[in-house]
Amino acid sequence: MLRRMLVLYASLLLLVLAALEVPLAIAFAARGTQSLFIDQLNDTARFASLTEPALRTGEMVTLRAELTRYDDLYGIATAVIDRNGTVVLASRGGLVLGGDARLRVRDALSGERSDSKEVVWPWRHAPMIVAEPVGLGGRVVAAVITISPTTDVRDRTLTRWGELAAAGLVALLVFGLAAVPLTRWVLRPVRRLDEATGELSAGQWQARVAVTTGPAELRRLGEHFNAMVTAVGQVLEQQRSFVSYAGHQMRNPLAALRLRVENLAPHMPPDGEDDLALAVDEVARLGRILDGILALARAEGGGSGIAVVDCGRVARERVDALRHNPSGVRVRHRGARHAAVLAVQDGVGQILDALVDNAVKFAGRGATVTVSVSRPFEAPDGPLVAIDVVDDGPGLPGRDLANAAQRFWRGPEHQNIDGTGLGLSIATALAEASGGGLELRPARPHGLHARVVLPAAPVSPDAWPPGSTAPRRDAAAADTSRPPTAG
Repeated sequence: MLRRMLVLYASLLLLVLAALEVPLAIAFAARGTQSLFIDQLNDTARFASLTEPALRTGEMVTLRAELTRYDDLYGIATAVIDRNGTVVLASRGGLVLGGDARLRVRDALSGERSDSKEVVWPWRHAPMIVAEPVGLGGRVVAAVITISPTTDVRDRTLTRWGELAAAGLVALLVFGLAAVPLTRWVLRPVRRLDEATGELSAGQWQARVAVTTGPAELRRLGEHFNAMVTAVGQVLEQQRSFVSYAGHQMRNPLAALRLRVENLAPHMPPDGEDDLALAVDEVARLGRILDGILALARAEGGGSGIAVVDCGRVARERVDALRHNPSGVRVRHRGARHAAVLAVQDGVGQILDALVDNAVKFAGRGATVTVSVSRPFEAPDGPLVAIDVVDDGPGLPGRDLANAAQRFWRGPEHQNIDGTGLGLSIATALAEASGGGLELRPARPHGLHARVVLPAAPVSPDAWPPGSTAPRRDAAAADTSRPPTAG
């Protein structure tokens, strides 16, 4: 925006300079032309006054000497032409009158005096021609013509134009240098507003816009923005606090309800045992949903420290734990054995638990789930590490991929499979809180491919023990502007 503002200022300044200097340049050229014409007209009139007695008496020696000396001194050719258009006397030999000169002579023999009709521009090399009638006894008997080169006038005009151009460049430079700090001052609140907006999108709700400098209108905009952020932050904090408080308050009644339902087992007749088992399962499912809600609230609430985690090691541990699962799904690990990333504490484990559990649950018996960890690779916003969980199950239709990470969403064909519908939502929240992202895409030839990208740690797992907390970082400060896909 700074560049565009400076271009706008420079364009306006160029228009102002052009509006001032172009008329001034034209005036300089016209003034030089007028000055040359007046001088030459006076000289021509003087020669016309000297020609009249010379023609009357026939004494041409003195007039010839005057014309020759004038030509030698100023380089202006002069000639006397009679009524027949014949050159009677000339300041130099072999003087030939061109078309424009003949027109001027004809006008002078008609009794008309020359006038300045054209401006001598620097690119116009034609000489200035002035013709003056010579009267004798009340009638025009001859004409005196002077042909002056315009080199000096053109040079002076070019010099003045160069001075104007130099003055314009100096003005453009001075005002341009002055426009840079002025533009920065005007745009500083906008830049701070943009930075604060980026921090807010990264979850840093403590970000505010400084309103100490800049135009009054932009300072008021910053104040209103800060007030809006404060109000929205309070509402979100109240919402998270309510969810957390309500969840914790419901845990004890649910535990007590399950205990009492289980205590009914000795008093239940045989035909009611199935109903009792279903009631216990429903209470357990409510407990899992409640735990998922609390986990999602903690993930979205931020405030957890960012740690350096060896996601390769965590992935291997999760795969080893699920290698012999009762669902008949094969789980395997590939890729880097060590890859240090920056993530919220325990976040990588929870993300892998959610993704691998989701894949094992929905891929179906006989399917294979592959967990791959890439080595750090460069991305526009810095080095990243990708964790891919790919299964070769039925996958999801393309229309359902965008909805799979929504809270409590279940596919129509998965309604009877046990689960809370919060696993992918929790994984997405943890990935974004770590400064990365989660994307779901179809696997080839079939299945589901879940990719998590996390910012790579600036140290290796050997140099910094996995799980140690990076100093001066928190989840709210994680950069969530990185794209969810890379590579």
